Amino acid sequence: MTVHTHRSFCRFCHANCAMLVDVEDGKVASVRGDPEDPMFGGYTCIKGRQLPDAHNLPDRITQSLVRRDNGEFAPVAMTDALDEAGALLKTIIEEHGPHAVAIYCGTYAFQNSAGVGAAMAFGQGLGTRNYYTSVTLDQPAKVYTTARYGQWMGGLNTFSDADVALFVGNNPIVSHYAPPGGLPPFSPSRRLRDAKEKGLELIVADPRESDVAGLADIYLPVRPGEDPALLAGMIHVILEEELYDRNFVAAHVDGLDELRDAVAGFTPDAAAERAGVDADGIVAAARMFAGGSKGCAVTGTGPEMAGNGVLTEYLVTALNILCARFCQEGEKSAIPRVFTPQTPRRAQVGPPVPMYGEGFPQSRIRDLGMLGFEMPCNVMADEILTPGDGQIRALICIGGNPEIAFPNQEKVVEALDSLDLLVAIDVRMAATAKRADIILAPKMCLEREDITNLSEWWYETPYARYTEAMVEAPGDTLDEYEMLWELAKRIGTEMPLAGGPCPMDERPDKERFLDLMSAGCLVPPSQVRADTEEGRAVIYDDLHPVVEPGDPAEAHKFDLAAADMPGALTDYADASPDAQGFDFRLVSRRSRHRFNSSGHHLPKLREKRTTNPAFFHPDDLQALGLAEDDIVAISSPRATIYGVAAASNKLRRGVVSMAHAFGDGAAGKDDVREKGNSTNRLVDETVDYDPLTGHSVQSAIPVRIAAA
Repeated sequence: MTVHTHRSFCRFCHANCAMLVDVEDGKVASVRGDPEDPMFGGYTCIKGRQLPDAHNLPDRITQSLVRRDNGEFAPVAMTDALDEAGALLKTIIEEHGPHAVAIYCGTYAFQNSAGVGAAMAFGQGLGTRNYYTSVTLDQPAKVYTTARYGQWMGGLNTFSDADVALFVGNNPIVSHYAPPGGLPPFSPSRRLRDAKEKGLELIVADPRESDVAGLADIYLPVRPGEDPALLAGMIHVILEEELYDRNFVAAHVDGLDELRDAVAGFTPDAAAERAGVDADGIVAAARMFAGGSKGCAVTGTGPEMAGNGVLTEYLVTALNILCARFCQEGEKSAIPRVFTPQTPRRAQVGPPVPMYGEGFPQSRIRDLGMLGFEMPCNVMADEILTPGDGQIRALICIGGNPEIAFPNQEKVVEALDSLDLLVAIDVRMAATAKRADIILAPKMCLEREDITNLSEWWYETPYARYTEAMVEAPGDTLDEYEMLWELAKRIGTEMPLAGGPCPMDERPDKERFLDLMSAGCLVPPSQVRADTEEGRAVIYDDLHPVVEPGDPAEAHKFDLAAADMPGALTDYADASPDAQGFDFRLVSRRSRHRFNSSGHHLPKLREKRTTNPAFFHPDDLQALGLAEDDIVAISSPRATIYGVAAASNKLRRGVVSMAHAFGDGAAGKDDVREKGNSTNRLVDETVDYDPLTGHSVQSAIPVRIAAA
């Protein structure tokens, strides 16, 4: 038996690590990091190394399934499943209008380079406003609200150039995620250690001493949900001591006086008391961050999920603006993005870019509206359950698991079960797929062509890949974009793309679809494919955009007073936290062995851990009369879940830490060791949510702890 080795990249998560793939007898036999890749240098994570098992599991869905009248699934040909889904969707649209159909792109829709683009085009062709992605579950503020304060057209400083960095509540060594300017998810531990050896000064604010916090020069164990106090305290010091870049602010910033007034009450002592840290630490962090010449403040998903997400992102943006952490004229621009439509790279603030509000489609629920091109996920359940014009009656769920990922799990289950039609595109019988009427079987990542358009938001050079399929897909499967094209064809709608309408007379191949989807990018996917040698990455150094001079005719400034954010900070200062008998705060964490609700079905990852432990400080366990491995009841005003107690002296007192979006349905105290629980069950999205983004509190959740 001959083993053939090919170059490709992982699509377990958005890091897209470069891989060598061994193929034996037409199957993926093993994968490992590619040591010759200039970006990754051989790095992979434990999750990505499970791709062979993921592709070859006996219970993988390789044939479409349709639920019959007896409630059981029956295998059917893909063409028949698409015929049935298309006919039902067409009837629903004819009877109730296009808004009766919703599309949700979950984590794995993003791992297919055509997944999100095809879904958006499908939704636009239908004319529905009900398009959702997992972005609004964890980080809508950093994606959709910071543009209102202004955006520097040359981009933020890159991590490689940084001499100082501030990480607020993110752990990129494990999560493999950071916003542009943060630590790229490519061998992140080695990359961070190398940067520190070269002199990088690192500040980390987090309720627990995470992997990255253990490497910090200044670690601030901020109280959960009180990041705005810490950030406002740092800004107070920077303004009071005139540590900001006065020339840059004078030339490019409005609203400084309003911000100064808003942070006036956040003296180091006052901010420290609210944030639960040492006042000297706030002062030292402010001086260290402002004293650097380059380097950004960035956040993870945790702080945004902890309440006050928009305010937190505003204050982080303000820190970067005050300290002028942007690429300047003559420098290579940040994050060149080969496959993304190009915009001018200039040394100036760009024109305002509205991302929500007037002119954007509105939900029927809680006065919330579309953010950019998507509705906030936290209205979906009510949009399904609320009768009337525009009620969602059909949902196409692409690579997602709303039952586990969405807040208010019991309501989400009720909503999913009430749909006239639920179509799930999934490789396994996940919790949401179990409730579907039709399950469409997709190809997996090593069975299809793809480009690195998702991960390029972290590449600091014009690095691009076009991978071929490594093996033939088993069974009767299609790529997700092919499924959506087939459904649009059956319904009789178009699929508008950046390069023009997708041809509907004959289904385009993946290369053609990607070219249409990426029109206006630096290098078309087809050209990258042609330039690729033996599956290696292509780096277009000669095409790296350079920051051009500002255009005097386009005189825009950052506005630190936009949307009365200084007023929002004042409101935050006046609203003191109230425990109301729920004395612990449950904070989210990332797991090395899971990616949201994915991973627990893979044998080698289950060997590492089967449950979602509840981590406490050892002194808290002792005070509660609990011991490690005890089953604990964790209660919010909304619900109770169970967890297995674990001790960690890296947590501050009063905090319990668990992974969010974990597991495969609710676990009771008798089976929690084998299943684990999703903390989203504790959350009521109608009570504690951001009025702009609809973002529910999913971290820093007030909870009560008791023995089960």
